[in-house]
Amino acid sequence: MTGIRLNASAPGWAIAADVVVVGSGVAGLTAALRCAAAGLSTVVVTKARLDDGSTRWAQGGIAAALGEGDTPDQHLDDTLVAGAGLCDEEAVRALVTEGPDAVRRLIATGAHFDTSAAGEIELTREGGHHRRRIAHAGGDATGAEISRALVEAVRDGGLRTIENALVLDLLTDAEGRTAGVTLHVMGEGQHDGVGAVHAPAVVLATGGMGQVFSATTNPAVSTGDGVALALRAGAEVSDLEFVQFHPTVLFLGTDSEGQQPLVSEAVRGEGAHLVDAAGTRFMLGQHELAELAPRDIVAKGIMRRMHEQGAAHMYLDARHFGARMWEQRFPTILAACRAHGIDPVTEPIPVAPAAHYASGGVRTDLRGRTTVPGLYACGEVACTGVHGANRLASNSLLEGLVFAERIAADIASRAPLSAGEPVAPASPSELPLIAPEARVEIQRIMSQGAGVLRSAASLTEAAAALEGVHRAAVEGQEGPAKTAEPGVESWETSNLLCVARVLTAAALEREETRGCHWREDRPDRDDTTWRRHLVIRIEPDRSLVVRRTESTAFPATSAATVPDAPREHQP
Repeated sequence: MTGIRLNASAPGWAIAADVVVVGSGVAGLTAALRCAAAGLSTVVVTKARLDDGSTRWAQGGIAAALGEGDTPDQHLDDTLVAGAGLCDEEAVRALVTEGPDAVRRLIATGAHFDTSAAGEIELTREGGHHRRRIAHAGGDATGAEISRALVEAVRDGGLRTIENALVLDLLTDAEGRTAGVTLHVMGEGQHDGVGAVHAPAVVLATGGMGQVFSATTNPAVSTGDGVALALRAGAEVSDLEFVQFHPTVLFLGTDSEGQQPLVSEAVRGEGAHLVDAAGTRFMLGQHELAELAPRDIVAKGIMRRMHEQGAAHMYLDARHFGARMWEQRFPTILAACRAHGIDPVTEPIPVAPAAHYASGGVRTDLRGRTTVPGLYACGEVACTGVHGANRLASNSLLEGLVFAERIAADIASRAPLSAGEPVAPASPSELPLIAPEARVEIQRIMSQGAGVLRSAASLTEAAAALEGVHRAAVEGQEGPAKTAEPGVESWETSNLLCVARVLTAAALEREETRGCHWREDRPDRDDTTWRRHLVIRIEPDRSLVVRRTESTAFPATSAATVPDAPREHQP
């Protein structure tokens, strides 16, 4: 264990459980429900309300081989192609073979998907899929329906929940095994007040890190808290450089920040075209699937056209849908566009890529176990090996379902659970907290230097700028990056800086273009050198250890590991 902790007061209260699940999206609530069904005392801790995570914003749907003529093998093939040579095939096979039944269990839990007049689930296509295998609900409100069903099941089941709680750090026992988490319940008690949940099993399902960039589809709660917690606890992370930028996000202006409205891939799946200001389709000839190519290819196609024409955005043209189809199939997107003064029925939608999904995260095995005993991860916070270098559209909800169930089964197999007494690290190292005022600066640095377009120069400049933010806090300088007092805003900003620095280091290390990692100075894919994962951990002295491994499954064999020297910078 690293002994690295956020600067926070000692817990003033504590409760005990068998399992604490951190996060309330599809992954977290599925894990909690399955653990509770196995008779385990389960507590759900979530940063806002139970339904405020990323799941509710998922528009397109959930992918599974449910349609006539479709098979798990076909779904596997599409996933491997999208992952650009870095998927763990065993993990993908688990996803696609267990996925259909996992969706059926979700339906049994209470989720209602759109059906045909004959009562069969309606399926559509999205980018990278050669079959119609995307189940949706409410047209384009799939995530909201899944969230509703799971939240209702959790409340009906009487599970203990702690809402509006920011989890801070992992607790461990004298043997280095998981013993729970510390957390702060916002709006209750002192501004920096801290409590704890003692448990021998902790499931991280905290979602993504999109808020590390200026423009993202992620909600405000997605500040990389789970990845930062895991890094401080000594867990390994993998593939953080692979941040997927969704190609079609509603363009609100060059200065727009924070969460941006998503225009689902399903719109292109139903026949919408990407065009420039002259109305010319530019994805034709770039890929056999044109607008339905994997997301990294579409995002690159849009960015190239923008650069060629000096334009701030491109357009998505679906006027041929007509008002009826827009109102019935995509009511959420229609309302969002009209709220911003754009009517997709009569005009093309201005779109541009924005940070959307982290394909990498906390490194796990096929049962969701991390490199810290008793600590699990699932959903976007995890790197299971399913997504490789680029997530296939609508595989994320399915991954949350399948691997949450696998985690619950693994924890249940260890019952009865016993937790060691949490102990403080022998030499605790408290990180200097970053002032909330630095958050916008971190986002600006990342968007300019580590966004869709990257190079050694831009990444080196970003790393130096992030180091400057860190140094200012260490040295107690005045200004936006000054040392801050404990509190929610400074804890979040510190998590963002930690994640930003590790992500930038990984992106600088990978000297090639692959999937959603696009290096302008290294435009080619290099399978000889880089068909490997970058696995990173933080040492107790806060240095980074980066190694390359050929598989996300661990422990890695010595033949598959190429250790690198620790980096000098300290996240």
